[in-house]
Amino acid sequence: MKLSPDGYRLPSGADPLEVVHQHGTPLFVYDAQVIRDAYTRMVRAFDVPALSINYAVKALQNINILKLLGDLGAGLDCVSIYEVEAGLQAGFEPRQIIFTPSAVSFEEIKFAHALGVRVNIDAIPLLERFGVEFPGASVCLRFNPHVFAGGHRKISVGHINSKFGISIHQLPHVLRLVKRLDLRVEGVHIHTGSDILDPDVFLAATEILFNTAKAFDDLEYIDFGSGFKVAYRPDDIETDIETIGQRLSARFNDFCKEYGKDLTLMLEPGKYLVSRAGYFLVRTNMVKQTTAAVFAGVNSGFNHLIRPMLYDAYHHIVNLSNPHGKPRIYNVVGYICETDTFAIDRPIAEIREGDILAIFNAGAYAFSMASNYNMRPRPAEVLILDGKAHLIRRAETLDDMMRTQIPLPDLFPDKDITV
Repeated sequence: MKLSPDGYRLPSGADPLEVVHQHGTPLFVYDAQVIRDAYTRMVRAFDVPALSINYAVKALQNINILKLLGDLGAGLDCVSIYEVEAGLQAGFEPRQIIFTPSAVSFEEIKFAHALGVRVNIDAIPLLERFGVEFPGASVCLRFNPHVFAGGHRKISVGHINSKFGISIHQLPHVLRLVKRLDLRVEGVHIHTGSDILDPDVFLAATEILFNTAKAFDDLEYIDFGSGFKVAYRPDDIETDIETIGQRLSARFNDFCKEYGKDLTLMLEPGKYLVSRAGYFLVRTNMVKQTTAAVFAGVNSGFNHLIRPMLYDAYHHIVNLSNPHGKPRIYNVVGYICETDTFAIDRPIAEIREGDILAIFNAGAYAFSMASNYNMRPRPAEVLILDGKAHLIRRAETLDDMMRTQIPLPDLFPDKDITV
């Protein structure tokens, strides 16, 4: 979002205040052009025989976003059977979907196999059961490279204490099972976590996977995960995708020559594709000064955007209603009856009651992690597509939240509970 003399404009040029006028607040707004640009940039960064960009559905699950990415040529990386089914409903072919769950029941894995999607297994007990039930089947294996890639400890998943993946030190056991159960390993996979900045750390993990891949004769693809960092602060740095693309492509092409056939290089970006496309627009309910701080309280909370409270994540915030106002220092807080903070000691153009604030980088792990805590409905979602604002999810209502509850008519039949 850029500031002009006339106020802030979304990347595609739309006026966010006009979108608020049409659809209200709180409101998630996604700019399709930003997603298209990120996808194109990633594809252009790699020069390999075959490239498959599988969008990580958990980042943002709206079916219109899935269709947009499918139209660009993406596949899907899914972590639940419901994400798989949503992908199929969005028009993806089963083999365009890779199912990479963790600690799920075997029933989900059986269902995914029956649907014909690629199954990625990250635990030896599941691999053994899969082989017993489906001898001769094709499967992908997720390995844990025991590499700490940096970033917040809660989003680093390739270290030795992580629940994800089969330890690379268990490879001999895996090979015995694969041979005994007559399984065909079509792919190998790692994912070290999010917010990767150092190409050398990422590439060190890929070397571990290359060495592991040599143990399997029938590979079709190697999946290197993702976790590429995007800029959150105005002066922030991000993953140099061009450097990673150039270096990984060269190494991958050499490996294909050693392996004796061309393989597909797979990646599974989520945040990289959609984070910067999203803005969360909220209305200021009150401005409250205490002896310690000035609070700007808004009509949302961590029930809609939990990342600041869960990961100590920074999200840039601007005042759309007073874009050229004198900056003051605010704590931006939500309406949830808990410690519920979006920003602390943040310089923002002077905020008045009723002003609309925009919270940046709300495209990934925002709506998809939202809840009804405090019995607050989840917001609407809007997609800016070719200059027009399209409502792609209406705001929830009380009826929506009550729909799955089943009143017991005979509960306390003799009590008068009328208020």
